[in-house]
Amino acid sequence: MKTIISAALITFAAGSAAFASVQPIPGSITYDNATVQLEKAPVGSTFFHTFANGDGRDVHEIYKVNADKSVTLVNRTVSNAS
Repeated sequence: MKTIISAALITFAAGSAAFASVQPIPGSITYDNATVQLEKAPVGSTFFHTFANGDGRDVHEIYKVNADKSVTLVNRTVSNAS
């Protein structure tokens, strides 16, 4: 019984993490499944990308460099000022 409950919790947690991932929006580097490869960035490093969205607010994104030199969007904030 404990094994079934543990397996269910692990499955739920994995599904929740995937659901909670930040999805690209227009203006994001990886929007529309764009493939980005960085040649000189160290694996595991992060970098920032800032752009204005459609209503004039600034969008700040953080990307992480993966082992294959691709990038993953890990965080986004949007300014309150418009």
